[in-house]
Amino acid sequence: MAEVIPDDINKDLRRACDLHQRTTSDYEKCKEFNKLMSDLLARLEDAHCYRLADKVMGILLECNPKNGANCESTNRVSEKMKGPLCPGKS
Repeated sequence: MAEVIPDDINKDLRRACDLHQRTTSDYEKCKEFNKLMSDLLARLEDAHCYRLADKVMGILLECNPKNGANCESTNRVSEKMKGPLCPGKS
């Protein structure tokens, strides 16, 4: 059975997708993305959307913002963002 994702979470997932495209060389945007994904993880778990929460957790394990450094995991995170997290992004 497909998970029913609340509209407010879908809206923030789209925001996270758009934000990630702009984070590769911007530490503040990277931190903002990480914080948003962390918040989404908690909200997805509260909404019992465990499959999608697992995908977000996988992204958070890859995403480790570092001041003054380019993101080393941009491509891996981008791949994980495809599909149910970012519909239409393939």
